[in-house]
Amino acid sequence: MADNIENIVLEHLKALRNEVKSLRTEMHEEFNDVKLRLHSIEGAIVKARSDNLGTQEDVYRQQASIDRLAERVERIERRLELT
Repeated sequence: MADNIENIVLEHLKALRNEVKSLRTEMHEEFNDVKLRLHSIEGAIVKARSDNLGTQEDVYRQQASIDRLAERVERIERRLELT
């Protein structure tokens, strides 16, 4: 009877070991998927920041052009004594 109990225990331990191995493999696959998704998100953030930086540069350039035009208008108004 003791041999029978030992065999049952061994069978349960083997089943548990196989289940743990299966779960471990599944976790590694899921972890790799999460890493790939995180990498994709990081790339999207970098691209968004780059796009935002480009937009800021455009705004600064436009503001500089507006400032130059405003200065020219002020000079013209002074020459024509409109102010």
